[in-house]
Amino acid sequence: MCFRLSSYPSQMTGPSLHLVPTDKLGQILENGKVETKRLGRHRGRVYKLALLPADPNVFYSCGEDGFVQHFDIRTNSPTTVLYSSPFTHGCRRHHSSSRIRLNSIAIDPMNPHHLAVGGSDEYARVYDTRRVQPAPVCRHIVPDPPVNTFCPRHLRETNSVHVTGLAYSKNGGELLVSYNDELIYLFEKNMGYGSSPVAVSAEKLQEMEEPQVYAGHRNAQTVKGVNFMGPNDEYVMSGSDCGHIFIWKKRGGKLVRAMVGDRRVVNQLESHPHMTFLASCGIERSVKLWTPVSNDVLSLPENIEKVMESNRVGREDQSRVTLTPEVVMHVLRLQRRQTSAFTERRYVLTDVDDGDEENEARFISGLVAGDDESIERECNVS
Repeated sequence: MCFRLSSYPSQMTGPSLHLVPTDKLGQILENGKVETKRLGRHRGRVYKLALLPADPNVFYSCGEDGFVQHFDIRTNSPTTVLYSSPFTHGCRRHHSSSRIRLNSIAIDPMNPHHLAVGGSDEYARVYDTRRVQPAPVCRHIVPDPPVNTFCPRHLRETNSVHVTGLAYSKNGGELLVSYNDELIYLFEKNMGYGSSPVAVSAEKLQEMEEPQVYAGHRNAQTVKGVNFMGPNDEYVMSGSDCGHIFIWKKRGGKLVRAMVGDRRVVNQLESHPHMTFLASCGIERSVKLWTPVSNDVLSLPENIEKVMESNRVGREDQSRVTLTPEVVMHVLRLQRRQTSAFTERRYVLTDVDDGDEENEARFISGLVAGDDESIERECNVS
């Protein structure tokens, strides 16, 4: 589940709280009822929405299809804004190897034309919606370049991590980036690589300042967000595979709070824009609201060092499997043979021994399960 909390301006009629999940747009009315409305769809999953500052009627979505869409809940027609593609592919048709499967999107509060997106590679991209071209369903031209890109120096061109969460600070001068089975990084605007990170020279890389790092959590099992907290963004917060909510001081990265937020995994955290409470969600079906009830400063849990060490060891021991396009195509061929063999067994009621190829297909398909299936599915925004 993914959501965004916002309050309506006082002169507007409507609910006092606006809850926006990935698959439904809901208005929570004063009588407790929820009204939903379908607005559009993506091909594949949608993990994050971005609400336009000062206008709760307008938001953006990003999906695994690589597209960013613009929605206005007062209309019935979403607009495709841009299409994100890897830097090294150039002019390619729109298929799985030439797109960035987008996981997160954020809007610069001080410059709403700037959208930051992140997905299936190591770069956080910032686009200017005034400079991009409308993106058709299948692009035959080079996608619009971003105006800036961000990535820790040691993760550049590693092809081993991807972005799961992004968040802008209130003044728009800082960007948080969370990586799968890696850490969280805080970038200032002067830390970007520009529109083409692959063209940055080694000399310039050595001169660039390193981002602030936040550690202790683990981000491996699901797509996790990251966010600021506090009236002046004094803190950084994230969920974790261990079920804890981690809160760090923004300056220095010191862990100041860790609390159990879910029996399994905490995925998303959102703080209210004006009030002192935050919302969290994870594998459980409920959304939890948190607010301080005491002036006492609580200490960290006694077992937090063990929890953090377990997260660190799990992260460092995690083995990553790299599949070449040739292996993927071989898997698809073997899966088609499996399907044909199953159909034949079903209708002629005979046992067919597929031998070693079937076993090989079952093993390799387990490594890549979900990639092709997710693209065939449609995610409705309603």
